[in-house]
Amino acid sequence: MEEGTGPGPLEPPPLPYSLYTRKKSIAFFWILFVVDTLGQPIALYWGLWYGTDLSHNLVFSIVTACLGGISVVEYFYRLYNLFRKDSRARPLNARKSWLDFFHINFTIVWLILAVELVVGSVPKEPYVRLIAMVLPTVMFYFGIVHLSLDILRMCGFKAPFRISSTPKGSVMPTALYALIEDVVAVDGGGGQIYRYALRTRYLSSPYFRRMLFEMNCFWSGGSIIFAAAFTAVIFTVQENVAFTLGWTLPFAWAGLWTLITIPWVQSDLRREKKAWAENRGQGGIPWTDDITAPTARTRFESVQEHLPSFLPWVRDKQSTPSTPSADGTTGVEHQPEDKPAEKSDGVPNGVSDGVPDGLPNQVPASAAGEHSH
Repeated sequence: MEEGTGPGPLEPPPLPYSLYTRKKSIAFFWILFVVDTLGQPIALYWGLWYGTDLSHNLVFSIVTACLGGISVVEYFYRLYNLFRKDSRARPLNARKSWLDFFHINFTIVWLILAVELVVGSVPKEPYVRLIAMVLPTVMFYFGIVHLSLDILRMCGFKAPFRISSTPKGSVMPTALYALIEDVVAVDGGGGQIYRYALRTRYLSSPYFRRMLFEMNCFWSGGSIIFAAAFTAVIFTVQENVAFTLGWTLPFAWAGLWTLITIPWVQSDLRREKKAWAENRGQGGIPWTDDITAPTARTRFESVQEHLPSFLPWVRDKQSTPSTPSADGTTGVEHQPEDKPAEKSDGVPNGVSDGVPDGLPNQVPASAAGEHSH
């Protein structure tokens, strides 16, 4: 983003990041990740278990020792980028020693998996089914954490501690917002410039917040349900089949969910832009994470209209009507001209009238307009 430029008043604030220009590096990373997390454990298990005379304990000692190399490298790469003195990837206004929300969860889930792998592989006859539960455990963990955050958000709870760039005491952010912010800023190289731009978009667009909430429920709810199904399969079928399915089924689920997500998000982003053009995407209190803010109907809500009315989440559901404005257009109610709306405490500095004033080369310490905790 160049200084002094910004989106027009009828467009949502832009996100200065393109996946298209990084498609080669993204593809390279995911190929290595799939080989390391899917191909390697299955190949080692079948090759060493049935192709050698090694003890079963030694077979799984080798399998677990070789597991997760890419994830370990990624963990320390993130840690270095967050802790280094001149870091431009850490959360806005956070202390040097503060990890982002994704890295905190990354650490916890690795500790859980370490215990799981040690307990499963140490016995003379390893617990094959327990070792097959590594990926379903990850699905359970992130699904429960992310869904819990959004349930707390809808219940009106405040953030009990800093969640990436969201300070302690602020409205609980939708979990997917924190995940996108952290992964793109650190792993994707977007840095604090992206954190700032995403926070600007998040606070200014109720439609964007609603889309992230629905997408988070889709992924976290799906991960819990399918992890439970995979667990039932793992503890039902033969051990060798259970090990294979435990490492392959989660990837199949993630691939299916991704194929559903891509057109869904693309459609919602078009709807968001249209809502802004019609002045229907800017409801609620300006620059505030208002969970009750009215917004245009999302794609998910449009699909709900075609579902049978006997379903509990469809019955009696009505979309929020648009409020007619003084000039006859639909949208949020206009503020009186002689009393302009005040900017809330949550608005990032350097933003006026919904338009970023431009980002300097280094995001200022007050980029998010909030004190560090």
